[in-house]
Amino acid sequence: MGYENILYEVKDKVATITINRAPYNVLDIKTMREMNLALQDVKKRQKELAVVVITQAGNKAFSTGVDVRDHTADKMDEMIEVFHGIFRNLATLDVPTLAVVNGFALGGGCEVAVFCDMVIASEKSQFGQPEIKLAVYPSMVVAWLPRLIGLKKAFEFILAGESIDAKEAERIGLINRAVPEERLAEEAKKFIAMFTEKSPIALKWAKRATVAGMDVDFEQALQRSEKIYKGDLMHTHDANEGLKAYMEKRSPVWKGE
Repeated sequence: MGYENILYEVKDKVATITINRAPYNVLDIKTMREMNLALQDVKKRQKELAVVVITQAGNKAFSTGVDVRDHTADKMDEMIEVFHGIFRNLATLDVPTLAVVNGFALGGGCEVAVFCDMVIASEKSQFGQPEIKLAVYPSMVVAWLPRLIGLKKAFEFILAGESIDAKEAERIGLINRAVPEERLAEEAKKFIAMFTEKSPIALKWAKRATVAGMDVDFEQALQRSEKIYKGDLMHTHDANEGLKAYMEKRSPVWKGE
């Protein structure tokens, strides 16, 4: 289908969703519906993908959040449905996800960025959840942020509503890397290459095993990891090919299966 508010491309094992509403890339209901449609297409292509990238048009903002006009009582139910649909779609992807941020990532834009598995950002970027200043709260991040950066930092981030720069976001574990703006494209390309050179099926099971242990104690997490490792991963061509290639001192040939 054609998209009006996003760009969507699948190339060389990378699916890229670009929020295309520069300069601020505000997320209105239409934009979020298009993002969900793209993510649903990603699900159909997972076997051929190594990474999903969400990024922005322009160099001012990843996104400054959900359109305030879509928060009104008559649109609230629809807005929450499509907005939370983004996270439900992301949460059920086996493919690693990466947000590439240059500039402001605020409100719903911050939520989309930090919910991705990994984030790389320019040093000029700002991350924040200012919703509390409007006497509301960020509906997704309250459920996610304590798991990501710990309860005390999550309380500060959500209840104070102040923005932090990319270096501080990196320090507290909100993002993976903060790099100079002039190097962002190059560094993002290198980051993406770390996944495209690996077996897609191995990435799938490694991600699934990691997520499987998040909500349980260590012993249960270890048991779930063992089950996936023995019952799923080691039945794939690529796992056996990788081990065999290493012993034979040659480059592996991945099939993604």
